[in-house]
Amino acid sequence: MDGYTIAEVAEQTGLTAHTLRYYERAGLLSPPGRGSNGHRRYSDGDMGMLRILTRLKGTGMTIQEMRRYAELCRVGPETYEARRVLLEEHRQLVLDRIAALQEDLQAIEHKIKIYAAGEAPGRDLARP
Repeated sequence: MDGYTIAEVAEQTGLTAHTLRYYERAGLLSPPGRGSNGHRRYSDGDMGMLRILTRLKGTGMTIQEMRRYAELCRVGPETYEARRVLLEEHRQLVLDRIAALQEDLQAIEHKIKIYAAGEAPGRDLARP
């Protein structure tokens, strides 16, 4: 059987072998095929799923939501609408996080300007 070994997948995705096995147990990834030696062999489709799951995790999606997304993908094209809705809801959470980070960044930039100008911190008591 062709495909990628667990070591190759780990190298290409940055995920550990332990994480890959966990993703299988958690229902995020379908169990991969096995080679004649019984070792896991991941397909290009598995690699694509791992890439999107990594992105979703990186943007704060919960394991439960990721599992739901993976389940919908396994069902097939008739779940496109449900997948779109799930991703739109997640997108809004990501946009809200980005907005909060922008506000945090503005506060940091404000403090940098104060310190760069050599102003005494005591002059800005409202903001430490």
